[in-house]
Amino acid sequence: MRIVHIANFYGPNSGGIKTTLHELGRGYLRHGHEFIYIVPGVTNHSEITQFGYKITLPSIMLPGSGGYRIIRSNRELKKIIASLNPDAIEVSDRFTLRSIGIWAKSQSIPTVVFSHETLRGLATRFLPGWLPLRSLVNWHNRRLAHSFDHVVATTEFAAKEFREIEVPNIVKIPLGVDLETFTPKNRSLQLRRELLQGSQLLLVHCGRLSPEKEPQRSIEALEILLKRGIDARLVMIGNGPLWSKLRKRAQGLPVDMLGYVADRKRVAAILASADLSFAPGPLETFCLSALESLASGTPVIASSNSAVGEFLRHAERRPAGAIAHDQRFAFASAVERLAFKPALRTVARQSAERLPWDSTVSLMMQLHGLEIIGHRAPSASTKRKLRAA
Repeated sequence: MRIVHIANFYGPNSGGIKTTLHELGRGYLRHGHEFIYIVPGVTNHSEITQFGYKITLPSIMLPGSGGYRIIRSNRELKKIIASLNPDAIEVSDRFTLRSIGIWAKSQSIPTVVFSHETLRGLATRFLPGWLPLRSLVNWHNRRLAHSFDHVVATTEFAAKEFREIEVPNIVKIPLGVDLETFTPKNRSLQLRRELLQGSQLLLVHCGRLSPEKEPQRSIEALEILLKRGIDARLVMIGNGPLWSKLRKRAQGLPVDMLGYVADRKRVAAILASADLSFAPGPLETFCLSALESLASGTPVIASSNSAVGEFLRHAERRPAGAIAHDQRFAFASAVERLAFKPALRTVARQSAERLPWDSTVSLMMQLHGLEIIGHRAPSASTKRKLRAA
């Protein structure tokens, strides 16, 4: 089977979408299928990668996005997709690539769109309150669902706005985590001492530094902790449009801003060497960096208004972290409750082990009609020909 995946907002410094695309490609290839991914770039380019055949198309950089790009011409994109003769199409962009789903339906090509964002949350945060936000969100979500055969949500939190309007083709498929790269075995006492610089409690924030992810809350929580007499230090991994503002906000505080770290092993070592990890974004529909922290054995403190609490198992007797209201004092108090409890590291790892990438790939293959996992199944085009005969 030949699967083509189109993703905007993919780039050298992008996080969750790029990781998801790469892991799906790796999984499909392992099961004997073809995987082609089309992403935005500067010029036309193609290459064979370990994740599949990569096609880069000219794109437009979104102002103020910190480097995010979208493919410049959907008309040209459709011509390229048609030339590839795909058996199935996956899309990772609910905003600018809806026409791909409509076109694919006209060509009888099965489609899947990933809903990586909560449109309701984004609308509430960034659009004026006088607009009929709920009606606009429902209208968009219905159009999106009608344009594709399946809408994939990664958590119940992400699926909620579709279930409430009774979208019939919503499917929940959790994303996974690389349990080999991110593991407690990466914990390094030497690295930990280097990062602590004499402090006692090591906190980490890993993620894109953009407004919807509320990264300043991690710095604010640290400030409260210091005032309460807790000797903590914060390491921030990631880049984004708020970089300069956050750097200024952190002046005089024990905060190290490392920027984007391309070496995944280095990131994994930092996460494993920390005591606690922050995931303050209230609009997170999954948050792979939080799951990578758990896989590294590091408990997570997340916004109570995000999806992260679902895989923290916060309602269980021994959760893998804590959820906090969206204000600095709540996050600081959560740190105080969880600090210096090494037994939580085992719980964190166990929670992550419930979400391997193999499971995600298996569920996606079933969605594509590949019932026999691990064997090369008939392509969708072959099945269409058999039905026609």
